[in-house]
Amino acid sequence: MRKSKLLLASTFGLVLLAPVSVAQTQGEPQQLVEPKQNQQLQVNWLYGAFVPKDVPLQSLSNHQRFQLFLRQSFTTPGVYVKTAFFSLSDQAANSPPEWGDGFGGYANRTGSRYGQFVTQNALSGVGNGLLGFEPRYNRCQCTGFWPRTRHAFIRNFVTYDRTEQHLRPQLALYAGAFGAGVIAGTWAPGNPDLVPKGYQGVITQAAFGVCANWLGEFAPDFKRILQKRKSGKSEDEKSSRPNPSDNRRAASSNLARGAILNPVLN
Repeated sequence: MRKSKLLLASTFGLVLLAPVSVAQTQGEPQQLVEPKQNQQLQVNWLYGAFVPKDVPLQSLSNHQRFQLFLRQSFTTPGVYVKTAFFSLSDQAANSPPEWGDGFGGYANRTGSRYGQFVTQNALSGVGNGLLGFEPRYNRCQCTGFWPRTRHAFIRNFVTYDRTEQHLRPQLALYAGAFGAGVIAGTWAPGNPDLVPKGYQGVITQAAFGVCANWLGEFAPDFKRILQKRKSGKSEDEKSSRPNPSDNRRAASSNLARGAILNPVLN
């Protein structure tokens, strides 16, 4: 029974989002959709869906929203990394204890977390689609550590409407987190109280979302630092290597000295 519920949760998003995706793709030429997807549907394995600073923020079509759901839930490694992290945490805490602390318990926790996260993606995706809200994180156009940190924090609680200019509360995101927590509680052993499970999902989203946004905001800076260090090491290695031309010049100089000194010594 639990396995069937996990499977139902994993496929719930596809059932909800497929009709609007099909309706959208019937009216859009495929060659016009693909270039938009390349720029607008970037999903990082660590911090999720984002819009780079140099890419204009554009409202997504229904088809693009469905493609984003597929990437976030199935075709990019981020959801599996997130699932592994939280299921390992549950395993260390032996939560719920009815599943035990062996491999079977870890498998149950992994399936439960994955089903919860896919359900959350589906619920929040449908909610954002109905409201016309922005589901991605957009990097701040500002400069400076604290302004960018503030942007990353605030954007976990507010998002843009379909105009991509006016901020609105993240209603769908947190409603999806609450609903997914409640649904995940239905297949947990011990008949837990479902409302606290929903609140736990909201708290998890609040904490994890801020961290993900902050990493997404400063990821280009981290990349530049790593590249600079790597290039600095390369330059140091090049400078420490002996130059063949210098060796040849030194050898020629030594030969010349020998030619001068030999007659004197002899």
